Amino acid sequence: MKIMIVEDDLTLAREICGLCERWGFEAEYLTEFVAVDQEWERRRPEMILMDVNLPLYDGFFWCARIRKVSRVPILFLSSRDQNADKIMAMVSGGDDYVEKPFDHELLLVKIRSLLRRTYEYAQAEREIVGEGLIYDRNQGKLIFEEDSEIELTKSENKIFALLLDHRGEVVERETLMRQLWNTDEYVTDASLTVLVSRLRAKLHEGTGGSVDCIHTRKGRGYYLDGLRQ
Repeated sequence: MKIMIVEDDLTLAREICGLCERWGFEAEYLTEFVAVDQEWERRRPEMILMDVNLPLYDGFFWCARIRKVSRVPILFLSSRDQNADKIMAMVSGGDDYVEKPFDHELLLVKIRSLLRRTYEYAQAEREIVGEGLIYDRNQGKLIFEEDSEIELTKSENKIFALLLDHRGEVVERETLMRQLWNTDEYVTDASLTVLVSRLRAKLHEGTGGSVDCIHTRKGRGYYLDGLRQ
């Protein structure tokens, strides 16, 4: 597990980094704070330790920016001890809050607990579709060969989840349309065809054409076999 430390006191950042590494984590800290969200995107850590008082924009701002695109666990570290700050940390999307100066053992417990809650749950939400292809229900995406992600829209996610729930069985077109109507999206017979075609195209592009698992039963609906070509 990689931890990214966002702390402008570089002496403290190095200390925390050393602690994390002694505890068996991979850790790195930022030295620039102009684009923390872009640094997260580039480094892709499994967890962020975020200070509140940062140059330019505070930790609440960066947490909210990251939350727009990711559920990566964020643990705030701050010398602020007011309830308003703790509430703001949660409102901005933070998962937990530790006051400075912090006890090392408490920090370790918080890190392990947050990682366990986040990734054990996420793992339970992942299902193997076929060789090299995994469906992440929690994130609403497909993962191919562990490093290629295929993002699905809300409608595509609903369609794929229903097909996977009935793997090997034909799911009637009417059943798929009703499932989409339950999300307040009105789908016609023609638009369902377009949605499935787009989903197939994403699969084809995202897997380099090696996966073709959604099939048509003419006049009835679609089924998923989960097998590679």
